[in-house]
Formats: sequence, structure tokens, C-alpha cells
Amino acid sequence: MIARFMLIFLMTLPMTVHSGDLGINVYGLSYHFDRDKARELRDDNWFNYGLGARYRLPGEGLDWFFDAGAYHDSGRNTAVLAGAGGFWHATANLRLGAALAFLHSKTYNDGQAFVAPLPVAAYEWRSATLNMVYLPKVHEINSINTLGFWLTVWLR
Repeated sequence: MIARFMLIFLMTLPMTVHSGDLGINVYGLSYHFDRDKARELRDDNWFNYGLGARYRLPGEGLDWFFDAGAYHDSGRNTAVLAGAGGFWHATANLRLGAALAFLHSKTYNDGQAFVAPLPVAAYEWRSATLNMVYLPKVHEINSINTLGFWLTVWLR
């Protein structure tokens, strides 16, 4: 079902590209605040490689975005994600915002898919965006406060 959703999402993107921007998400890295606990739980993988897509609707002071992708998570499992959010233009290049993300991985929430609101930040260049997400420690869903980093390369 998740693969079907991602396929439909990626197939419909070309129909809407004329009004927004399309980018490739290159996942990334993670930083675990409690590294000893992460090591104990075997959730200490900091290199989280993967690929995804981002569709952005730029605005005057607010950008909307839609993401879908998959990556190798901190617990060394494949994580699938899809989500939407908004970025406020804090400065000419700095973006601050929030996203509502669907996540599925054996590492989180006892392997059950879930939806979570997440704070996000980004730094914009012309051809790429450096993204960051804060994944808070939430009982039975995520055991360690974590920062995630990835790059969006814009297709222009």
C-alpha cells in the first residue's frame, strides 16, 4: 500500500510542476542527543542514506511543500515517509516551519505506521536546500531525541 501511494504521488508530480518546483531529496545524516542510549538500543546509525522527491509551491512569505521518500534509518531499517508542510521565510535564505509526516519503519512505534507533527528548518541556496527536522523523544514511538539532515537538489 505504501509503495502504491508513493508511485501515485511521484507519477502525478509532472502534471503539476508548471506551478511549483520539483526537487530530489538526498537523505542524510542524523544526530542522537543521547548517544549512549542510542547505542544501547542499536538506534545509533548516523548515516541515513536514501532518496525522495519534494514538490514546492513557493509563496511571498510562505512556501508549501510535499515530500515522499525512503531512507535507511537510525535502527538500520528502511523507513518510508510522506508528508506536507509549510516554511515561513525567516530571512532571505533561512526557512522555519512545520510538517505533518506519515512514517513507517520497524524502528519506530513498534513497527506500526504513524503520523506526527514535526518542526523543520531549512537553509536555501539557488540550486539546493539543506533541511533539518527535530524528531522528539515520544514514549513508545521514538526513544531518542534526534535531528535529521538531508539535501534537496532542485531540478531547474
